[in-house]
This record gives sequence, C-alpha cells and structure tokens, in this order.
Amino acid sequence: MLNKSAIILAAGQGTRMKSDNPKVLCEVLFKPMINWVIDACNDAGIENICAVTGYKSEMVKNAIEDKIEVAIQEKQLGTGHAVMMAKEFLEKNADGDVIVLNGDAPFIDISTIESAYDMHKKQNNAVTVITARLDNPMGYGRILRNHNGIERIVEQKDASTDELMIDEVNSGAYWFNVRYLLDVLFEVDNSNAQGEYYLPDTIALSLKKGRKVNAYISQNPDVILGANSRKDLLNLNNIAKQRVLDNHMENGVEFVSLDGVIVSKEVKIGKGTVILPGTILRGNTTIGCDCVIGPNSLVENSIIAERTKLNATQCYNSQIESDVSIGPFCHIRPNSHIMNGVHLGDFVEVKNSTIGEDTHVSHLTYVGDSDVGKRVNFGCGVVTVNYNGKSKARCTIGDDAFIGCNTNLVAPVTVGDKGYTAAGSTITEDVPEESLAIARARQVNKDGYNKKLRG
Repeated sequence: MLNKSAIILAAGQGTRMKSDNPKVLCEVLFKPMINWVIDACNDAGIENICAVTGYKSEMVKNAIEDKIEVAIQEKQLGTGHAVMMAKEFLEKNADGDVIVLNGDAPFIDISTIESAYDMHKKQNNAVTVITARLDNPMGYGRILRNHNGIERIVEQKDASTDELMIDEVNSGAYWFNVRYLLDVLFEVDNSNAQGEYYLPDTIALSLKKGRKVNAYISQNPDVILGANSRKDLLNLNNIAKQRVLDNHMENGVEFVSLDGVIVSKEVKIGKGTVILPGTILRGNTTIGCDCVIGPNSLVENSIIAERTKLNATQCYNSQIESDVSIGPFCHIRPNSHIMNGVHLGDFVEVKNSTIGEDTHVSHLTYVGDSDVGKRVNFGCGVVTVNYNGKSKARCTIGDDAFIGCNTNLVAPVTVGDKGYTAAGSTITEDVPEESLAIARARQVNKDGYNKKLRG
C-alpha cells in the first residue's frame, strides 16, 4: 500500500490581513482556507496529515479535525524551518512520500495532487515541484528546466531578463520522497537577507546529491493563488464563488441574477431550482428540485425538499419538506421540522418544533418548543409561551386544531385534536378534543368614562 502523507504550512500571522486571527483561518466561502486544503488532501486519499502551526496555534487546532497532527513553529523562520518542525512526523512516515502544501492556498485540487504524485512515483523523483503556467507570472519564482528535469528555481528579484520571460512558476507545493527530504532538510541554511530557511533550497541540495527533481505543471493555474491581504482574500472568494455557481448552472440550477448570491462549496441544489438575488446558502445544506429560494434568504446546515419556496427567510439546522411556502420575513431556528404542504406567512418564527402537514401559520406568530399536528390553523399573533425564566416546556397541538388570534399557549399545555381556542385567550390548561377554550375576562363597558376622565 502506498504511504502518502501531507504537511500543511499554517504558522503565519498574515500581518497585512489586519486580523487578530492566523491567516489560514481567514475564510473563503465561509470556510477557513486551511480546511479547503485539508479537504483536497482527503479527497486525494491522504488522511495522514500534519499541520505546522505557530501564531495562535490553539485557534488553528480548534478549526481542524482532531485526527490531524500538529507541530509547532514558535518562530516563523521560513518554509524550510516550518518543515523542520515536523521532523517527528516525517520520521514516522520515512518509508513514503509527503506533499507539502500552503494552508493559505485553498485551490489545490485532487487532480493536481494525484497527477503530480503519479509523476513523482513513475520518475522516482526525490522532489516533484507543482507548478503552473501564468499569463502574468510577475512576482513568482520561475522554473528553469534542462533535459533531466528542473535545473533550479529562480526568484523574481534574482531573475535575468530572459528568465523573467518564463511563464512556468513555482506554486509552493511539493511532493518529496521522505527519506531524501530528511537527508537534505537540515542542510538548508539561512545565509540570506531575511535570515530564514527556505524549502526550495532542498532542490539544489537534492540535485547536488545526484537525485532527480522534476516539475508537474498543473492544469489548474489557480493552485498558485494565496492570500496576503484582504484584497487577495476577496479575489479568492470571487473566484470560488463563480466556480461554485458555474457548477450549479451546469447541473440545471437557475440564477436570475448573481447580485448578493453566495453558495458554499458543500451545498447541493437540485435541478430546476431558482435562486433569487440576495440568497446565501452555506454549510451542509441540500436544496431539492424545483424550489424557489429567495430573494434575500439565508439557509445554513439544513435540508429543503422539492418544490419549496423560501421568501426573505432565514433557516438554520432544520428540515423543511416538500411543497412548503415560507415568508416573507420568517425565521426557522435550529431543530425545527416543517412537514409537507405547510404555509408559514410573514413574521413567523419557529424554534425547536415540528409543524405537521398542511398546517397554516399565516402571520405574526411564534412557535417554540412545540409539536404541532396536521391541518392546524394559527390565527394572527399566536405565541407559545415556552419559557418561565428558569426552564423551557413544550406545547402539543393536535390535528385539525384551530388556534384563535392572539392566543397565548402557556407551556406545558395540550390542545387536543379539533380543539379550538377563542381569540385573545391565555390557555394554561389542556383543551380536550373538539372543545372550545375561552380564557379571557368578560368585557365591561363603563358608560361616560371619557367625560369623567377629562372633565
């Protein structure tokens, strides 16, 4: 079995980001950049991963999977020094190959990782540099080749006029034979202007020892892209956003306009669904076929089934079944289950509740910690009073019940099947099946009150 591992460089602060957080935790489509890199490794079958952290390392540890090992680079003294900090990890994997990736370069992809590895093994390379060809290679290290492979990498500031014309550049990602890497890694010195240890110096050392070094040219030039500033980060978000939307459009999703539309990489959307402006879909969200989502809606970590419409609605960690219409201005809070055929009108909030099939909650209503049956009708202004200041309790409403306008259901309370509550009632006791509950004071009119009050 092939022994593949990965080291992800994630120690930098990223001072130009003007952020208190480590740079690799800056997000592209709501996901930290380092997690994009981890996902690419996992997609390529690499689960043996070590992240080299430094600045606020605990924050990085909390953002990544528990099974990923962590090495600490207390002082950021260059990419070579970062890999040196993973010496123990390398020694445990000395019989295999390791890919070194940058935690702030989120567009590394499975195809590039696997194809570069295939070249690396077939050619028995000590080092395989992942490169790309750019129309504008300004600022990147150029790849100088000879008939045996790579001759050297020359940085922009050191390149001659002819070398500046080269369009193949170093991505900063490398496959290494681990034993060969350990043989040269600690020979890298810091005799340079920055006083740092640079990982590309292992290439010259490997060539000096007569080992083969070559480069794989990725078909995805975006593998080069990282973020050193907020402007760079915005560019990454724009690229990622368009990639995701293009993929959905190819699969039959309709976007009337892309204004304000953001869709996370993980989101799944069925064909025939229309996404309207101002819609944000994020996390582990699945949208069924033939839905209309938006305008101005946000769905996070939720499942939306077929033919459902969400208008100006926010939905979190919940399940909404088929043929449901919700909105405008609704809030579906976590752990809610909205069943087939339900209608929730304007200014309705549902929290930790089940709403049964074909139930209508038309407007200005709060349903919290409740179990609602089928075909229930809620009048305007109903509130389930689920919190007494110390603990929460649930309401149960049976099938075909009718809850009158401005009813307060003080939990725990049950309204039986086909039960009614009169408008303006505060219900504190169970309502039997097919019964009408009236819980309000009798009206008393005071004749001449205005004259007595105002004189």
